[in-house]
Amino acid sequence: MPRYKLTIEYDGTPYVGWQRQTNGPSAQGAIESAARQFSGHDISIRGAGRTDAGVHAYGQVAHIDFERDWPDETVRNALNSYLGQAGERVVILSAHRVADDFDARFSALRRHYLYRIINRRVPLALERNRALWVAKPLDADGMHEAAQRLVGRHDFTTFRSVHCQAKNPVRTLDRLDVRRTGDLIEIEATAQSFLHNQIRSFAGTLRLVGEGEWTADDVAGALEAQDRTACGPVAGPQGLYFMKVDYPDEEG
Repeated sequence: MPRYKLTIEYDGTPYVGWQRQTNGPSAQGAIESAARQFSGHDISIRGAGRTDAGVHAYGQVAHIDFERDWPDETVRNALNSYLGQAGERVVILSAHRVADDFDARFSALRRHYLYRIINRRVPLALERNRALWVAKPLDADGMHEAAQRLVGRHDFTTFRSVHCQAKNPVRTLDRLDVRRTGDLIEIEATAQSFLHNQIRSFAGTLRLVGEGEWTADDVAGALEAQDRTACGPVAGPQGLYFMKVDYPDEEG
């Protein structure tokens, strides 16, 4: 069966998350419904990673198998047509025929996420479901300094959900950068894989540093504790974006 790699953008606000679930609409379910209408047969797709309710994506990746070959643009345009007709907040940015052994999840080398904070006294209007609003002034430089204490290979038990299904809490965090541009503070994270709620846990903990409640040493101590109760408050989903996935054929 011909396999296609889909690059996907979605507004996570109306969805229970990426993964198909019985308790509400999902981004995965929306695409599978569109694919079923287009192809005339049942379709199941696999994503590069799950996102929770309210989390957005600029570059989620999934693979999909059809019973016949289609031109890449036909797949992209047809899926977008059915998604649009259904009023979904999901679009297919690109569709490319790939080798049969390509797997959106297991072929991935690195995943890139972004967490956005709007730091201003005035509440949000246009960015209401697109960023976390923090009225209290934040020290972005201090947040970045503290973030570097988390980079590397660690047991991230403190920074994962109690509902996380990963068998091993050890991960290698390649990058965790914090930068400010005007009122916007962006937290960029890169790793081969992440634990459930790991980035939102980072964001909530780093917010405490930005507000002057915690120091970089406090963040390091929370990491070393390997105890979920040592984590700062988990930041809301509205500021989190799945940005990009790196694959071997894109290297160099």
